[in-house]
Amino acid sequence: MAQTTAVNQLQEQIDAIRREAFAQGYAAAMQAVRDLAAQPVPGAAAPGAVPAGRRRAPRQAPSPAPNGRRAAPRVAAPAARRGRQTASRPQRGTNARYVEEVLQANAPRPLRPAEIRSAIQRDKGVAMAFTSIRHALGQLEARHAAEQVADSRTWRYTGAGIAAAN
Repeated sequence: MAQTTAVNQLQEQIDAIRREAFAQGYAAAMQAVRDLAAQPVPGAAAPGAVPAGRRRAPRQAPSPAPNGRRAAPRVAAPAARRGRQTASRPQRGTNARYVEEVLQANAPRPLRPAEIRSAIQRDKGVAMAFTSIRHALGQLEARHAAEQVADSRTWRYTGAGIAAAN
């Protein structure tokens, strides 16, 4: 009985030493990761340069690293905002109008949503999601401007939507 107690105590001591060694190794590895992340990447843009359209949250002043060394000073972001102008949102019903125009241009021939999408992207320069195209086709079908051809996945322009839309 005394031997099993001694073995259990020895096993607990070994486990405690392993946990402590793991914690120290983990802390050292995380410090190495932080040091590596703080170094600038060779060939990268200047630290203050921000890609157009992205905003940065304000940062706090750098605090000294746990090992006593100070972090390299950071370059402040320029005060003037650079970036794109805020684009106005398209008018309501624009997607349905684009889809209707494409179907009308190919009037007797039915089109698949992929063909509609590529035509809108080519003609209007607008990338439209397939869900938006499907929604627009549903709207056109409701006002009888477009119909699905039998059980196929193609759609054709019927021409009745102009009177219903006005």
